[in-house]
Formats: sequence, C-alpha cells, structure tokens
Amino acid sequence: MRILIGSAHPYLPQLMGGAQSSTHELASALRDRGHDVCVVGGLTGEGWFGLRRRLELKLRRRHWVRDDQLGYPVFRAWFPPRVVAEIARHFRAEVAFFQSGFPVEMAKAMAETGIPPVIYLRNVEADDLGGRLEELNGATFIANSQFTARSFAKSAGISSSVIHPMIDADRYRTRSSRQNVTFINPHPDKGVDIALKVAETCPEIPFVFVKAWTLSSEEEESLQGHAARLGNLTIRPATRDMKSVYGEAKILLAPSRWEEAFGRVAAEAHLSGIPVVGSDRGGLPEAIGPGGTILPLDAPVEAWAEAVRALWSDEAHYQKVSAAALRYAARDEMNAERQVDQIEKILAAACERGRS
Repeated sequence: MRILIGSAHPYLPQLMGGAQSSTHELASALRDRGHDVCVVGGLTGEGWFGLRRRLELKLRRRHWVRDDQLGYPVFRAWFPPRVVAEIARHFRAEVAFFQSGFPVEMAKAMAETGIPPVIYLRNVEADDLGGRLEELNGATFIANSQFTARSFAKSAGISSSVIHPMIDADRYRTRSSRQNVTFINPHPDKGVDIALKVAETCPEIPFVFVKAWTLSSEEEESLQGHAARLGNLTIRPATRDMKSVYGEAKILLAPSRWEEAFGRVAAEAHLSGIPVVGSDRGGLPEAIGPGGTILPLDAPVEAWAEAVRALWSDEAHYQKVSAAALRYAARDEMNAERQVDQIEKILAAACERGRS
C-alpha cells in the first residue's frame, strides 16, 4: 500500500511529543513491512531546521518541502490542510491516515481525490478535530484507548476500533539505575505546578524534569527559577533518546491536568519496570493500570508526596509494583506486532473500498 499519514501539527524534530513518537514508530514499522509511507505535517520557522525549510519554500516555489532524514518522506507545510490533496497526488497515495491536528479538516480537503480516510483519534478535545466527525461519510475510526472510544461514541455517535499507541520497546526498555523521580514535559497542562510542589515537599529525593513541548518565556523563567531555588531539581532538554531518561528513573511522575487520551509515557516507563504516580485524568489510569499509583487530580500535595515516598523508600512495595508494571507492559494490547497487524488490516480494507 501507499500510505499517507497526516496531521496539521508540526512533526519530528520540530515537535517531540507522544503522538509524534507513535507516528514515527508506526511509519517505520509499516515501511519495514514493505509499504510505501509518507508523513505530512506542519512547519514552524523556528531554529536552524525551520530556517532551512523556509528558504527551500522560497527557492522551490512550492507550498511544501520534503525531507527524508527519518527514513521515509516527510512533507511539511505552513498550512497542511491546504496542500494535503496536492501532496497525496504527488505521492500517489492509496489511503490517508489522519491523526491529531485537524484530522477532519485534512480528510475533507482530500475528498476531491477519492482517497479513503482513516482517522486515528489521539485526543478528545473537539477543537483539535477541525470539524465534526459526523461529516466524514465512509471514514474509518481508530481510538487510542477505551476512554477515547467512549468519549467519541457519546459525543459523535461513532464506533472506533481501539488500538493503543504503538511503542517500539527496543527504543525504551533499559536497565535503570533508579536514581531519580522523572517528570516528562513540564508544561502547565501536564501538571508542572503539582510536580514542583511534590519536589519541594520531598527535598530528600532527586527530581529530573525533561522538557518536551515548547514553553513560553514566562513559563521557562518560572521553571528555571524553581530549579535554582530547589536543591533537588534538575531540568534537562528535550531528547529523542528516551533510554537515557528511563535509564536513571526510579519513578515516573505524571500529574497531568490535561484530559489525557491515553498516557504514552506511562507505557514507556513500564517497559523498564518503572512505576508511575499519576493523576486520574482521562485515559491515563488506563495506561497506568496496576503499574503504579493513581491519585485524584485535586488530591493534596501531601498525598502525592506520600505515594512517591512509598515507592522510593519501601523496597518490598517498589518491587511489587515494578513487577506489576512489567506484566502490564507485556499485555497483548501493547504488542507492537499485533498493533501493526490490526492497523494494516484496517488500512487494507479502506484501500479496497477506495478501489471499488
């Protein structure tokens, strides 16, 4: 199959988040199975990478640019919905696989091509859809969790196959030295205020915050100010080498305020037997399962600190939850080969509908 995977959000390396990591690992897996895959994503002018692409757009006089550094073609544009049909024809796509980042708008822009759309629902926020799912006659839907599937069944009356985000275990599984409590993506939506209070309440425990999403200048200044004031907090830059992150983590802290559709970082941590202390938001409890402690978002900071200290100091308790995390990571729903099998069948069925 010739598969176009699309989103209006920027893509690696300009944006490093769970959706981007899952997309890259899925695109690589489909390519390894012999399919031709391309990714369409947004573009920002930030940094050296953005500056180069900006110059390419001017010199080539196109509305999109292409690079192949990830092992497959990535087409980037300022406004992907405006050019996705043109790119699809250029790539000779047979099926379009749209994800978070205005998937409805992207799919409607493709209507003239006759290429069948498959929508992978990775967020539950309506403003991320770029339209109403009910408008997409004949589209196929996949949800990244039971929570996401239930949410859209209720709000849009659609039925979705549930396939959790694909994780290439070899890129994450490692033997951890258990040196710190790790918090990934210190953004307000992810509960950075709670994480900072926990770090302040537990001065005897080292914390590491790993950046991911872009922070405003005020958010960055506040974060660095807290790190300077607290003697047990280290801030690290965003990285795609997650083994280096999990290789030092004893506990993953995930106090998200956002209505998480799944909670990929919890599943990543479980691969190395790292327990998670996380909030009860959205599908995050589904991702954590028995491999950690789930707290109400509005729980007092003392409850969060108690959950962290219990795992940090009680070795018997830690080993019990760590073993549960490993077992949970090995469940069938997180088997990457099985996930690719499912997606491959759904895309093939969509292709067949398109041909007929």
